Amino acid sequence: MYGGLPAVGLTGVKRTTQTPHRNIVGRRIREARLASRPPVSQDDLAGRLAAKGIILDQTAISRIENGERYVMDYEAAAIARCLKVHIGWLFEENS
Repeated sequence: MYGGLPAVGLTGVKRTTQTPHRNIVGRRIREARLASRPPVSQDDLAGRLAAKGIILDQTAISRIENGERYVMDYEAAAIARCLKVHIGWLFEENS
């Protein structure tokens, strides 16, 4: 750390430490996907997102669900729309 700020490499890229979970929505995304009737596969979700202009492949969705990948706000919003759930629910509001 430098002056209380995160360390930044020479390339200007913020270095992050390994944390167990990089998002809080992954578990809920999997829950909503599997609760759909019929259940939505990770590939199907990737296709629905692609139709909305969000490019996430099956591997990225798996990493999100396992908490291994960060989720951008616009990705979370698109995923919520594709799974027909309120975005607040993904963030465990009104659980």
